[in-house]
Amino acid sequence: MEKKIKEIKSYVLRAGRMSPAQRASYEELYKDYSIEFQNNYIDLESVFPGKDVIVEIGFGMGDATWQIAKDNPDKGYIGIEVHTPGVGKLLHQMKTNNVWNIRVIEHDAVEVIEKLFNNESVSGVHIFFPDPWPKKKHHKRRLVQKDFIEKILRVLKKDGYIYAVTDWEEYAEQMLDVLSSIDSLYNPYKGYATAQDWRPRTKFETKGLDKKHKINEVLFRKN
Repeated sequence: MEKKIKEIKSYVLRAGRMSPAQRASYEELYKDYSIEFQNNYIDLESVFPGKDVIVEIGFGMGDATWQIAKDNPDKGYIGIEVHTPGVGKLLHQMKTNNVWNIRVIEHDAVEVIEKLFNNESVSGVHIFFPDPWPKKKHHKRRLVQKDFIEKILRVLKKDGYIYAVTDWEEYAEQMLDVLSSIDSLYNPYKGYATAQDWRPRTKFETKGLDKKHKINEVLFRKN
């Protein structure tokens, strides 16, 4: 019998409980500020009329997501996350801070990129502190691989950007190598990017810095 090849997923489900505030925000706001996964392309212009759309893959608890959206009300932000407590936390922060230019998608990012977004419909993609899968035998599970980046390129507008950040140095090297290997991307920094002052510090970043990890940033644009 032919062995089935396991597809790359953008996540691993982990146990987690929602706080009362997260659950209340989820129940109150999810319907109006989410996009349900489907097998048809969505019209992003109808979601965010007249706005460039930025997608964040794996926003965790959404701390950077809502702050970036609040600072850039002229753009629309779509956050993809599979962990319900994180979705609830982001919705809670949106309500608390009066930030409404965000929509959430609670689904695997690989399938979302493949099936929900039309060609050249997205202006930027953020990948902040993805799971590093540090053991060599698990490297194949890492999100930033050539096949997935090429899926992102299909939905990225010309001069749109991919911005990835990690505190795991070996993974940063892989990110730089993967993006550098794609002819339709260019690196305005020639190597690692300088820290973008508009990106707030995340909890994962703080944990990495506490462990004396170096933060490496990679930013490429589509030709």
